[in-house]
Amino acid sequence: MSIDTRLICATNLPLYEMVKENRFRQDLLYRINTIEVEIPPLRDRLEDIPLLANHFLKHYNVKYGKSVSKIGDGAMTRLHKHPWPGNIRELQHSLERAIILSNSSVLQPEDFNFSATTTKENDQPLNLDHYNLEDVEKLLIRKVLKKYNGNITQAAAELGLTRSSLYRRLEKYGL
Repeated sequence: MSIDTRLICATNLPLYEMVKENRFRQDLLYRINTIEVEIPPLRDRLEDIPLLANHFLKHYNVKYGKSVSKIGDGAMTRLHKHPWPGNIRELQHSLERAIILSNSSVLQPEDFNFSATTTKENDQPLNLDHYNLEDVEKLLIRKVLKKYNGNITQAAAELGLTRSSLYRRLEKYGL
């Protein structure tokens, strides 16, 4: 196994190319280029999310004197679906915020506040230019139903609803 000598900086620009373009000092490159460790982004290591999230849960419980015992299944599902553009640091701060603001012993999906701009590339963010709750709910139901090709059971699970609750909303909105 050979070590790749390309070192990538935080902005994902190859440092060797930057040296050639005189945008990075060659002597600094040789000082920092002892070994390269490539760590895939968190979105490519979903199996690490529960381990990391539970670690941060314990840490911030102690730090803030809280007693949040666990991360609920719905919240864990939401953590798995988030694309994590900020990687582990974003996960860490999301858990810290949720723990600080939570008054419950179990973190729920609504305890996590992800901005609409961090949706996955193939997802279209919800249009929140207006704040009509019924319109937003209708749009979200349509989006989840489309995602699961009309499968009510899967859509209800994603939305955190029972099937009967989802049926009532479908009837209410004429969907």
